[in-house]
Amino acid sequence: MINQLLWVIFPYICLAVFVVGHFFRYKTDQFNWTAKSSEFIEKKQLMIGSLLFHIGVIPVIFGHISGLGIPKSWMAALGVNDHLYHIGAVYIGGFFGFVTLAGMIVLTARRFTKSTVRKLSSTSDVIVNILLLFIVFMGMYATLVTNAVQPDFDYRTSISLWFRHLFILQPDATLMSNVPLSFKIHVLAGFLILAFWPFTRLVHVWSVPLNYVGRSYILYRKNHSGS
Repeated sequence: MINQLLWVIFPYICLAVFVVGHFFRYKTDQFNWTAKSSEFIEKKQLMIGSLLFHIGVIPVIFGHISGLGIPKSWMAALGVNDHLYHIGAVYIGGFFGFVTLAGMIVLTARRFTKSTVRKLSSTSDVIVNILLLFIVFMGMYATLVTNAVQPDFDYRTSISLWFRHLFILQPDATLMSNVPLSFKIHVLAGFLILAFWPFTRLVHVWSVPLNYVGRSYILYRKNHSGS
């Protein structure tokens, strides 16, 4: 029953809240969709932390997508054997994970040590900061420590299968039974932040100004009439 709750019911609840919550937030609060900026209060730590976080998190996200979404057999067909995949996951993924973690540490320290930033922060801001820091830390721990202690564990034959089964509506909680605790905590925390996402400033991720790419140039002309 606990396995069903953790690996079937809880993920589906989080995904449902993620989808419905975004729709509700956009319909009722789209004017506050973008993130509030605290740059005018403190700029240096924000720039360093944000730069490190974004440089690291984008490759980490793509690494998660490939690791969870692409079957192991497909990777083998492309010539990526277990050894090559392990090098990529541990060393390349570990590097970008460390960069992401460093960025989160700077941003979290900034939020809690700068009194002006702390006063501007909402409860949801604090929760997101702590939860993101925890998720990244657990991901790094699972990648570097758990993989070293349990080198025979291959998440592509357990977590990845379970994850893909969720999206084809054939959930199988037994696939998570023998997964190390650090990976389980990382996965559960990842789904938890999906449930928080629509109600926090994380929604600004979807406000990337892609329309600027195709927007016409703004022409400036000098006005000589009064001079």
